[in-house]
Amino acid sequence: MAQDGGDLYEQHARYVFRYLFALCGDGDTAEELTQETFCQALQGLASFRGDCTPQVWLCAIAKRLWFKELERRRRTAPLEEQALSQLPAAEDPAAEAERRSERMQLYRAMQGLEAETREVIYLRLAGEFSFREIGAILGHTEVWARVRFYRGKEKLMKLMGGGGHGEG
Repeated sequence: MAQDGGDLYEQHARYVFRYLFALCGDGDTAEELTQETFCQALQGLASFRGDCTPQVWLCAIAKRLWFKELERRRRTAPLEEQALSQLPAAEDPAAEAERRSERMQLYRAMQGLEAETREVIYLRLAGEFSFREIGAILGHTEVWARVRFYRGKEKLMKLMGGGGHGEG
């Protein structure tokens, strides 16, 4: 790769951040993992073979780091639950409970999707990636990403009890 680390960061940091934010849904975590992604990328820059775009290479590093973060969180979950139990209550507990219930229903339904379909939906909705970008990140075409998103959305609607023939 004929670019230095500064150029690599300037050109791709926003993209990698958006990808990580789509996976984790937390700006601070996404920022931290973005920084770590570029640290690891700079260490391995000489080994980049160029058989994919720099964005795809960086997102692969970012995804690996996110999975490591998830594993770390699983090991420390009891400590985090204790800290969360000490947070102040919501302004409107009933509305907050309803929103939480709806999110839980959506997350449960998402688990009924294939892993790649789940990832396409996260990238599209949370990361606001184009279908072309999603296809590139996941090593497929734009058409594949569009079809996977549409079919996943239809399946989600069925899993959540909706008709699935509404708006697009």
